[in-house]
Amino acid sequence: MRTPEQVQAIIEGLEREYPLAECTLNYDEAWQLLVSVRLAAQCTDERVNQVVPALFERYPNAEAMAKAAPEDIEPYIHSCGFFRGKARDIVGAARMLTDEFDGRVPDNMDDLLRLPGVGRKSANLILGDVYGIPGSVVVDTHCIRLSNRMGLVDDMKDPPKIETALRAVLPPEKSNDFCHRLVLHGRAVCTARAPKCEACCVKDVCRQYEKEHKEFT
Repeated sequence: MRTPEQVQAIIEGLEREYPLAECTLNYDEAWQLLVSVRLAAQCTDERVNQVVPALFERYPNAEAMAKAAPEDIEPYIHSCGFFRGKARDIVGAARMLTDEFDGRVPDNMDDLLRLPGVGRKSANLILGDVYGIPGSVVVDTHCIRLSNRMGLVDDMKDPPKIETALRAVLPPEKSNDFCHRLVLHGRAVCTARAPKCEACCVKDVCRQYEKEHKEFT
């Protein structure tokens, strides 16, 4: 684990490098983010952003989507992959929102997790980005990889455990933006196969860089 001072240095380094910490999925309201994050499973955000305008034009809200059958929306989302399961979850979530929540996306973890296709990663994204709830930690593949490499967690692969560990070390008001910055850094520098360690803005406080640097000195 990193010391509190090192954690703070990592936070500040990423803030300087990526001042705009924003979700890379395009959305105007909570319902759209809920749909987009489901489509983004095993699909790029770029592809999702290309697909959803036509989908939302045809089904502009949960009430409209709830009246559809999964087969109705499959053609809109086919290119996102796993389209049958995603269509089933999206329509199921729309129907639950309409029946139980007046069409409004819930603002708490328990109710979000009841929606078909919504796990803790998606729920935390909605809570942090839409509702601005402090302490929201989105654990995706970038977060798992980078938090382990940097030493923010100790060799953890289980997302709920990583979420708990990061919540313990990150200032609650910064946690949501921090996770967005991990995504940006993971795509640009700390990639899965060939991390560009020498170009890293936090290499001086990164456990992996520290370990490898010592091995060659």
